[in-house]
Formats: sequence, C-alpha cells, structure tokens
Amino acid sequence: MNNRIPVSVLTGFLGSGKTTALNRLLKLPELRNTAVIINEFGEVGLDHHLISTSEENLVLLANGCICCTVRGDLVDTFAVLTRRHAEGGGTIDRVIVETTGLADPAPILHTLMNEPAVASHYRLQNVIATVDAVNATRTLDKHAEAVKQVAVADRLLLTKADLSDRAMLEALMERLRTINPAAPVIDVALALSDASVLLDGNDYDPATRTQDVREWLRLEAYEAKPDPHHHGHDDAAHVHHHDRNRHDDHIQAYAITREHPVTWAGLQGWLDMLATMRGDDLLRVKGIVNVVEHPGKPVVIHGVQHIFHPHEFLPGWPDGDERTRIVFITRDIERDIIDETLRIFENKRPRRPRPGD
Repeated sequence: MNNRIPVSVLTGFLGSGKTTALNRLLKLPELRNTAVIINEFGEVGLDHHLISTSEENLVLLANGCICCTVRGDLVDTFAVLTRRHAEGGGTIDRVIVETTGLADPAPILHTLMNEPAVASHYRLQNVIATVDAVNATRTLDKHAEAVKQVAVADRLLLTKADLSDRAMLEALMERLRTINPAAPVIDVALALSDASVLLDGNDYDPATRTQDVREWLRLEAYEAKPDPHHHGHDDAAHVHHHDRNRHDDHIQAYAITREHPVTWAGLQGWLDMLATMRGDDLLRVKGIVNVVEHPGKPVVIHGVQHIFHPHEFLPGWPDGDERTRIVFITRDIERDIIDETLRIFENKRPRRPRPGD
C-alpha cells in the first residue's frame, strides 16, 4: 500500500490564483512526472490552455463540476491514468487534482478516501487551498464554499501578498488561524523555491501516522487559536468577529482529550452517531484513540463529513503520549456537544447475545 501514488487536491475560490500557481509549480524539475486532473465549471475548460504540462499527463473533465455531477468521471479518469501507467505510458510520481473555484472539495476527498478502484492505486496525500491576500476577506464573508475550502485544507497557499498592506494581511492571518488553526500558511514565493513545503507530507492517510502523530494533530495550534468571540475593537484583526452573517463565524475548531481509554464499541457507536446525525457539519475529524480492548495499540481515526477512513491500528504509541486526542473542525457544532456525547458512549460495552438471538 505504501507504493500507491500520492494525490494532492488543489482548491481555492475563483480568482485566488490556483491556475497561476499550478502553472508555475509544474515548471519545477521535481514535478516533471506529475499528472494533472483539472476541471472548470462550464462547457469550455479555459484552464486547459493555461497549464504547461505534457498532453499525455493532462486530463480535462469538461462535462460539469468535478465535485458533484462527475464523480463517476473522476473515478474513470483515475482508471485511465492507472492503465497508462501500467502500460508504460510514462512515469507518474504524483497527481494533482485542481478543483473549480466554486467547488466543495469534500466529494473529491470522499472519492479518494473510499472508492476502492481509486484507493487501491492512489492515496490522498494532502489538500492545498489558495488564499488571495487582497480579496480573501470579502470572499470569506460572502461565500461558504471558500470557508469550507480553507477549513479542510492541510496547507494554505497565500497569493498576492505583495499587493496587500500589513494591516489587511495580519487581520487575514488571524482569521485563517481561527478557521483552521493547524494549517500552515505558505507564501507562493516560498512554494516555488521549495515545492516540498507545499506538496510533501501525508496529512490525509492514517496508514502513515506511525511517527509524526504530534505533528499531524498539532494540538498546540488549537489551544492557542484566536478567540472568535473577542470583544476588542482597537485593531483590524478583530473587526467583525460578531457579524453572524460571516460564513466562518459558524466554523469552530477544537480538540477533545481523554486521560483514560475508551471502549471500542463506544468509539464506533459515537463516530457512527456523529456521522449519521451531523455528518454534513463535521468538516474534518482526526485523532488517535486509546482503546480499552487494544492496550498499547492506538487507533487512528480520520474523517471528512460523514466519510471516515477505515480505522487504522498502530503497533505502538509513537510519541509516548497515551491520551486520546481528537481534533475537530465543525460547522455549528459546539465543543460541549461533542464532549458530552463522547461521555455517553466512551464506556459503552457491546450487548451480550441473549438466548434466541
């Protein structure tokens, strides 16, 4: 399974610089064996003519939005790439999927995480969201899709920073940390000098969580994130924090910890309940759990909305910290609700079969 080809999803709102950044990244020597899947909303995929890469490694989905109506086409596209690769049609070291700027990235992530025909050959490595330093504040105010793109990302690629003044940039940085505290913000100039800071890392694949759980969870980022209910009005960074018309005021990011182990039945029941009842609002969940029935073998959990990776047991605790630690990025789900429902389920034992069952 470690030989699966890594896939990065490049998302970001209209005009945020995705195509320009991708076009420049693909000129780097280390990305010469990168296959690209692009999609543009509408009949004409203009992005097809802007990306400089070899034709045989470029796949254009032109018949609709990659994130909804053509999910089946996305699976077929990966099958074409797999067949070309197997038939010696060129080496593929990685794949980048560029979404349309209007896209909700979650369905793409679901496909990569759970579609057997795709997941057997490819692994979702990370999600990158472009953020336009000049227009991002207005975009986040007006478009829920833009907020969700930021919330599910592993890395935020900052574009047009040279065109933004310092106060605007500082305010934007704090806002991004509130939406997604653990995602590093990387200036596009740095990414173009060292693409590894943007593309490397296995942030979405639990099977790789053997050494760097602490870095993957980044609990300290959630503990230090800005308070969205700050009442100060003296600096630009805190303006509009109480405007409930802002889409990101509905987003919360927090961590849940437990000092004692939870039961396997309780963990499964709790996750099933959350996914069933509030799946659309679980933008991202990731954690490492101490399970009663498997001492010394923590389980890694990772989900996007109602879809979770198959649970992955690690051979041991990689960082010496045996606490259960789960981080959440949610929409309109208070931390207390998550905490209280876990308390209900965490000591649940499986029902013993009765005579006649």
